[in-house]
Parts: sequence; C-alpha cells; structure tokens
Amino acid sequence: MDKKKLAQLTKGLTGARKRPMPEFIAPQLATLVKEPPEGEEWLHELKFDGYRMLVHLTGGKAKFWSRNQKDWTEKFPNLVKAVKTFPATTAILDGEVVIVDKAGRSSFQRLQNSMGKSKEAAFVFQIFDLIYFDGLDLTRVPLLKRKLMLEELLSSVGEESPLRYSEHVEGSGRHFFEQACAYKIEGIVSKLADSPYLSTRNRYWLKAKCIKRQEFVIAGYVPSKHDFPGFGSLILGVYDKGELIYSGRVGTGFSIKQRLEIQKKLDRISQPLMCFKVKPKDPGLRGAHWAKPQLVAEVEFAEWTDEGSVRHPSFQGLREDKKAQGIVREEPA
Repeated sequence: MDKKKLAQLTKGLTGARKRPMPEFIAPQLATLVKEPPEGEEWLHELKFDGYRMLVHLTGGKAKFWSRNQKDWTEKFPNLVKAVKTFPATTAILDGEVVIVDKAGRSSFQRLQNSMGKSKEAAFVFQIFDLIYFDGLDLTRVPLLKRKLMLEELLSSVGEESPLRYSEHVEGSGRHFFEQACAYKIEGIVSKLADSPYLSTRNRYWLKAKCIKRQEFVIAGYVPSKHDFPGFGSLILGVYDKGELIYSGRVGTGFSIKQRLEIQKKLDRISQPLMCFKVKPKDPGLRGAHWAKPQLVAEVEFAEWTDEGSVRHPSFQGLREDKKAQGIVREEPA
C-alpha cells in the first residue's frame, strides 16, 4: 500500500502503537448472556457457526492460527490464496472460517464434512476484526474504528473473493436477535463500539444464543445394541473446579463414517477406568468403553436436566480447536 493511502487510513487512530508484528495474539472471547444488551453504544453481529481463526499476513505469506495456537494453514488452501490479496504488507485478521448452506447460513456440520476435502471445499472467511496493520498494533483502537478500517480495506477485494466483511448493526440488539433466531441463526455477538481488543473473555463482547449448544469432553462410548457400525452413543462430560462431571450421552447426529472414525480415535486413547470424579447413575453406561478425556464434541440439545445431563442431544462435530481441560458448562452471566 502506498504511503498516501496508508496515511489516510491511519489518520486519527487513537490508541494505535508502532511495534513489530507479534507471533501470536490470543483471541478476545465473548461472555454468554440470556439476552443481548440494549443501547446505541453496542454493535451487533451474527454469530457464525465455524472455526475461529486468527490470520497473519506477512511477507506475502498467510498463516491461519486456531484459538489455541495450532497452525491450520494447510486446511484452507483457497483462503490462504485469498488472504494474499488483502491490501496490506502485514496484518492480523480475526474472524471465522465457515461453510454456508443454500440459505446462506453457516453450518458447522457442513464445515466438518468439508475438512477432509480442503482442495475442493468452498471455505469462506468472515472477518470481524483487524488487530494489526502495517506496523501498527490496533488492539487499543476503539472497535468501531477498527471495523470501519477493515471494511474500507476489504472493499478493494473482489466480490467473488471468499474474504467477507462481517456486517453489524448499531443498537436495536433485541430486534436483531429476534431476527437472527427467526432465520435459524445460532445467535448474535454484541460488542461495545468503543472497546479495545483484549485477549481474554470479558463483558466488552457478549453472546446470546438462539439454541442451546456447547462443547463437551468425550469420556468414552457405549457400544451399539442394534449392531450399528461403530458405537451407540458418546459419553459426555464438562469440567467443574478441575473435576470432570458426567453430562449425559449423545447417540444421534452421526454418519456411519463418523461413528467408525470417532470410535477408532477413542480406542487409541482408551483406559480401563472412567475419568469422572463421581460415578454416574446412568444404567446405560454398563459395558462402556472409557477413554482419556482428550477429544471435544460440539453438541446441540434441548435443555439441561436437574441432574446435570443434556436432554435430546444431537452431535454436530468434533472440535479440534478447543482443549478438553477448558470445557465447562456454559451458563448465562
């Protein structure tokens, strides 16, 4: 980018600091709430159903980092090529890699099914933040200014590009949330317009979900009673004060291929004893195959029971981007 254009873009960026490009900036995370906030000081975006990625562009090379700092660059070849067209010498972009369905909604299951076909998959990168740009650390720049700068930069990228600017609305959080739910979107994320970028979970960013859905640790599986290939159901848990607590079982939402592949992964990390602190009362666990608590599943469900288990759960996919030790029961603040 020429110096004149750069000067125009960065003019009046209160909080911008000159510094070398960092190796990694941990992502800012949103706090779960029951309802979105009201007030014109809030920006509201759709909550995407994909993989959160921090993308580094430097020296004409693009690198995709997951939230737990794993290099996922090779998984998204079409996006790596596209990011090189972003008009910057160095940049760090924050967004979500998704696959959209025919209705234009992001679908985690479609994304999961496309991961092994990365050379053919039409991955889309929904970008919602710019936290480093051509020698400037923007983490202390107010969010709205970062977004306006990002929108301006992405306007030079062709419409056919898989790089997309994540639109937002100002104020009217409840109405925007109702519209998202009516369209069967997972939820929305609300962000304070004048907030900095902080690498932690905080109340500058809030998320409200239309459906109950979260990650669970897989503690093992129960064999099928109907001679299905693979397992019958996965055994789920969440951590509470450092101890794994039983959260029920999920037996729907799997393809036959997924049942076989997940069973192989669990058999490789099998162990003779369960990893729950308290033995579950569920009689359906007889004959269970236990595993080390390493794999994480995303599960959609109707509600929590009084006993702490999920009701009517449906498997959505494995989460390779999240560590099992950090999985807890999500409760609205």
